[in-house]
Amino acid sequence: MPERRNNFFTDLLNAVQQNAIAVAVVITVLMMFIPVPKGLIDVSMVLNLAVSLTVLLTVIYTKRAAEFTSFPRLILLVTLFGLAINITSTRLILTNPVTGSGARVNMSGQSEMVQAFANIATGNSVIVGFIIFIILIVVQVVVVTKGATRVSEVTARFTLDSMNNKMFDVQNELNSGAITEEQAAQKKARIRQEVDFYSAMDGASKFVSGNVKAGIFITALNLIAGMITGMMMGGMDFTSALNSYAKLTIGDGLMSQLPSLMLSFATGILVTGGSTDEVVAEQLKKNFSVSPVVYIIVGVALIAMGLAFHNGSSVVLVPVGALFVYFGIRMSGLEKKQELKRQAEAASAPAKARQPGSAADEVAAVATLPPLSLDLGYTLVPLVDREKGAELLERVTRIRREEALDLGLVVPPIRIRDSMSVDPDEYTFKIRGIEVGRAKLKLGYYMCLNTGNVPKGRELAGERTKDPAFGMEAVWIPEEKRVEAEKAGYAVIDPPTIIATHLTEIIKRHAAEILTRQEVSALVNKIKETNPVVVDEVLSGEHKFSYGEIEAVLKNLLEEQVSIRNMVTILETLANFAPLTKDPVLLTEKVRQALGAQICLQYADDEKILHVLRLSQSLSEKMLEHKAEQPGQKPFVAFDPVDGRKYIEQMSASIAAVRDRNYLPIVLCADEVRQLVKSSTERELPGLVVISIGEVMAAGPEIKIETLGDIDVQ
Repeated sequence: MPERRNNFFTDLLNAVQQNAIAVAVVITVLMMFIPVPKGLIDVSMVLNLAVSLTVLLTVIYTKRAAEFTSFPRLILLVTLFGLAINITSTRLILTNPVTGSGARVNMSGQSEMVQAFANIATGNSVIVGFIIFIILIVVQVVVVTKGATRVSEVTARFTLDSMNNKMFDVQNELNSGAITEEQAAQKKARIRQEVDFYSAMDGASKFVSGNVKAGIFITALNLIAGMITGMMMGGMDFTSALNSYAKLTIGDGLMSQLPSLMLSFATGILVTGGSTDEVVAEQLKKNFSVSPVVYIIVGVALIAMGLAFHNGSSVVLVPVGALFVYFGIRMSGLEKKQELKRQAEAASAPAKARQPGSAADEVAAVATLPPLSLDLGYTLVPLVDREKGAELLERVTRIRREEALDLGLVVPPIRIRDSMSVDPDEYTFKIRGIEVGRAKLKLGYYMCLNTGNVPKGRELAGERTKDPAFGMEAVWIPEEKRVEAEKAGYAVIDPPTIIATHLTEIIKRHAAEILTRQEVSALVNKIKETNPVVVDEVLSGEHKFSYGEIEAVLKNLLEEQVSIRNMVTILETLANFAPLTKDPVLLTEKVRQALGAQICLQYADDEKILHVLRLSQSLSEKMLEHKAEQPGQKPFVAFDPVDGRKYIEQMSASIAAVRDRNYLPIVLCADEVRQLVKSSTERELPGLVVISIGEVMAAGPEIKIETLGDIDVQ
């Protein structure tokens, strides 16, 4: 039984915590219409005061304004709660008339909290109480609330206007490799959070100013209606009614406006806090400790004023001035001690660390190379200038995302920088400091490619060039001729697209060079989150693989543009054949067969038909007879010069015939010679697609084969 009772109370407490806000909102709405006992009104007033003070102190200890994400909603909830209390208190004042006159006034039916605040504010003079109350209202309306509202409006506008520039800065840092994608996502989320917060604060500040105006109206209504009620229902004379209801009005007004003042104060502190990561106390401590001379000057000025005045003010001015001077001198001493400590630490540092050229940052600058870098000539810098659109930055990010989807390769951030080592209108692309691509651009011009759609006689005149991505003939035309070129049938490409396309092709061709063991480790760890069994079998099984062995297989796949996105199938295949071999070439062929459907669909047409050139059986047997192998290298064909030349000539002629028919040249051969065909054509026929029969069989009956011709050498 005790255990059940404990579970019941635990469940009840959890239910209250989960639904507290909803219950509070319902009670707040009901308080506006249903009479409430004065005891409950007093409790509500205390809660309102406590919540407002809690909000104010929370704001003081909040580092970044946007981190207090619930503040705009909280303002609305607390404001409505305060208005509900004010309405309920007004009902109590008007429905429980004060009776008696002079010293025998009876206020037993009124709120104790209202009477307490009324006595504190008015004392023995209602006029003084009204003056204090009016001053409080003026300060809140004119100074705090109006200032906070204006700051909220300006901050919201400037935050929204600067959002794009901030986003461009983050994107530039990501592309330059200064931050990771996860850090970039966090920064972008923080920027969006700031925009949403200040936009909401712009509207939420209106609740506070509206609450003040409503409080003033209710206060005036309380005084007038209360006096009428006291005289008509309580039998009071005019003077007694004025004094009694003036006190109640002032007390009720203070109880409603004091929490509202705290909310206005909290709003002002929050929206003027900026975007630093320090609380208010830390900011003030840092800002007011700039120089000890400031305090010494202030202290001397106060002492001089105290000596110049010949009245009792000197008793205050001189000690306070002396305290400021003492504080400044003490701060100066602390600064000298800290400076001596820093000098001692610098002197005790190893001599080697102080030698020229031996600093850690200098060594790092020499030793480390960015995985990928794009160097731009100075005339191409506008392509990455955020004030001019920074088109290239967005393209580079899109390239990395697309390559991750196409090849399954997580492309490292591309560091973009201007370089004096290239021509002004030139760019170079490097992989770990090694140049793999270079081209020239003409800003203000477009590159036009004739893809066969331009009728004869409509060719445009212009500076001849070649498309850097595919080597096609092209011409440069000025911007004003763009529409004319498009109408003529040219493919018109702007400079950012030229670079983006070139980078995409370079990354595809050099994907194997980009892949490192660190990326392999990241890929495997990602797979382990959803498929831990296969990863443990590959890395920890009886025939476990090292990251280097897995890397070799993945590199072989990427060299032939085979996506490694299906890592689960790749790892399962490695685990299946681990007891038989660790040869990366053989394992690559097994993995290709496991990915047969993926590879065949990559090159098949819309009707899932592969148009291929078949390698004859006699040529396959001849290649096997001349197969040669060297340790650590892929197998190759050791034809004599005559046979080798005939082989390449026949292969080139067959491929040319296929291209003339507008088909992608694909060679279909036996499993055991696929690698030999690929290695023997890599230099003379780069990019040739070679597929084995085993891969087609693994793809299933959906893939159809259409033979365009046979390749044979007599």
